Amino acid sequence: MADNVAILLGGLAGVAGVTGATTLGIAMARRPRPYLPAGHALVGDDIADPLPDVLRRGLAGISIPVRPGPQGELYLGTPRPGQTLRRLVLAPLFARAKARGGRLCKDQRVPFRLVVEFAGPTRDAETLLRAYRLLDQQLRDHARMLSHCLDGRLNAGAVTVVVAGIVNARELLATQRERYAFADGSFEDIGAAAAPPTLVPMISEHWTRRFGWDGCEEIPAEERHQLHALVRSAHEDGRTVRFAGLPSGSRKARQAVWTELGEAGVDAIADADQTALARHLRRHPVRLPLPPMRRPSPQPRRSDLAQKI
Repeated sequence: MADNVAILLGGLAGVAGVTGATTLGIAMARRPRPYLPAGHALVGDDIADPLPDVLRRGLAGISIPVRPGPQGELYLGTPRPGQTLRRLVLAPLFARAKARGGRLCKDQRVPFRLVVEFAGPTRDAETLLRAYRLLDQQLRDHARMLSHCLDGRLNAGAVTVVVAGIVNARELLATQRERYAFADGSFEDIGAAAAPPTLVPMISEHWTRRFGWDGCEEIPAEERHQLHALVRSAHEDGRTVRFAGLPSGSRKARQAVWTELGEAGVDAIADADQTALARHLRRHPVRLPLPPMRRPSPQPRRSDLAQKI
């Protein structure tokens, strides 16, 4: 991987351990969960406060649909009082990192991956670009905790923000000398000069775009070869890989898909079934090539949480 490319994935961990629990069950429920670098949560519009469960389960990222709304805010789902990205996600994430010396948990090795998906009935370029500028302003309030790019050099922080589902975001991001968000990509971006890893560090695709296997039978040899080849190509190009839109069959079938993704070295396995995914990853951890991590510096903005995107 290129030295000037930092991994934009990221970590999060579970809740702190508990003392004085009256039963073993309570103690187990509140014990800190292990950090799961490949775990990524998908949440819908109906989740009122998604972050606490993600942190408690130890998942390393979250994709959140947001919409611009009144009072210059970005809202989770339909705009409602208090349901803002700033209040429910950004503020608690950065408060947690600040309280822990620049990390979300003590065993964090890569940045927490926050994918902001601009959604809603209005998808015209002007509205969505205005929404990105609003996001950019909010992120700069917490710059020291964020992965950022300055003059083409990427520096990893406790949280990496990736923008998805927005018109012309890539072009706008590319014009910023200093920025705190990155564009989502696809496998077509591998090797593209117009989409370097410092701009598009993560490849995100729906499983069904390229694969037909649903986990019910053994994966066809051709699809396994294609999966491994795509992931290897992305890694060699300095990017990480996130798969979403995974088959929603039986638990056994879903576990088979998760296992195959893990064996291929997929960096982020995204699923809405957070509990089952976290349990699976605790039992079958994905062995990602992570470098040693230095202790947090007094300036978390410059901290080296990872060296791979």
